[in-house]
Amino acid sequence: MKIGYVRVSTEEQNIERQEIILRKLGAQKIYIDKLSGKNRDRPMLQTMLEFVREGDCVVVESISRLARNTKDLLDIVDFLKKKEVGLIIQKEAVDTSTAVGMCVLTIFGAIAQLERDCLLQRQREGIDLAKNKGKYKGRKPNQLDEEKWNKYYVKWKNKEIKAVEFREYMNMPHNSFYRKVRQLEEKTI
Repeated sequence: MKIGYVRVSTEEQNIERQEIILRKLGAQKIYIDKLSGKNRDRPMLQTMLEFVREGDCVVVESISRLARNTKDLLDIVDFLKKKEVGLIIQKEAVDTSTAVGMCVLTIFGAIAQLERDCLLQRQREGIDLAKNKGKYKGRKPNQLDEEKWNKYYVKWKNKEIKAVEFREYMNMPHNSFYRKVRQLEEKTI
């Protein structure tokens, strides 16, 4: 069975292009995450990895949809290999069922990580320059729905949901989430 995996960084981004590609590649079931790929802590990725069985093949549109760094990419590929599950990456034309495919995947993964690291470095340099000129004020804080926060905070504290789910429901980055938790817990002490 071909299993598709789609990832976009935010709820607002469109998944249609990736879905069309994966359907053309024969994906019968597609798992979708709408959050950053900077770590492997993505609910649908984990569900997909648990679901796949020997003989299945995971298809993704590009390396960056599956992982943002070489280590995570190779860990995922290693996990799939141990389960005897193949991986096809459409954009980079990679098929891990061959030795050449594995070599190319490793090289492309390293290049993708380098590209991402360079982009982040340029971004930091641009922000520093803008700050020095007094033109950068930082990102505007998100308007937090306090009622929704309180509802999920109670569930999280009662271990009914995980932190990653809580952050996803609130559409909050890791750092912002834990900053808010710290602020809240400091007030109650």
